Amino acid sequence: MTRDEVLGVFRSCGAILEGHFILSSGLRSPVFLQKARVFMHPPATETLCKALAERVRAEVPGPIDYLIGPAVGGIIPAYETARHMGVPAVWVEREDGKFRLRRFEVAPGSRVVIIEDIVTTGLSIRETVEAARAIGLEVVAAACLIDRSAGKADVGVPLVALAQYEVPAYSPDALPPELAAIPAVKPGSRGLA
Repeated sequence: MTRDEVLGVFRSCGAILEGHFILSSGLRSPVFLQKARVFMHPPATETLCKALAERVRAEVPGPIDYLIGPAVGGIIPAYETARHMGVPAVWVEREDGKFRLRRFEVAPGSRVVIIEDIVTTGLSIRETVEAARAIGLEVVAAACLIDRSAGKADVGVPLVALAQYEVPAYSPDALPPELAAIPAVKPGSRGLA
């Protein structure tokens, strides 16, 4: 899939929002990619994740034993991408503020790819890499549907993006006046109990 095709799927699902958004990273942006509006449509999700599976197969050498999704946003794309790759999908979730692979036993030495929905700063992937390595997994890459950093985010491993879509993000104390004039909303999942 091309970048325009990926963004077309998001647009067709009403998933590209404009306003003043507080991202999961704490940064502010005039654009929010509300992937939940895509994930509520199985055919749209299948289209994107099948393409992501093909991209991962093409760009990540060697066998892959598992895909790992960071909760909450990475669970659905990890599952659907794993379905197209024929490998199991597992996920990490927060326990005492840190990601842990709580519900699954994955053998040390297993080769894994982390699957994320949207990458802005790469924090969720970095935390997932740390959790996976802590239990002896070999993290060979990460992949996402959209990299809104356009390759600038450091995720700690090679990143495969189905599409890059650079969207401005600002520190809360460095907002442009037109963004500061709009009330901020926080639609992301980080910080959920």
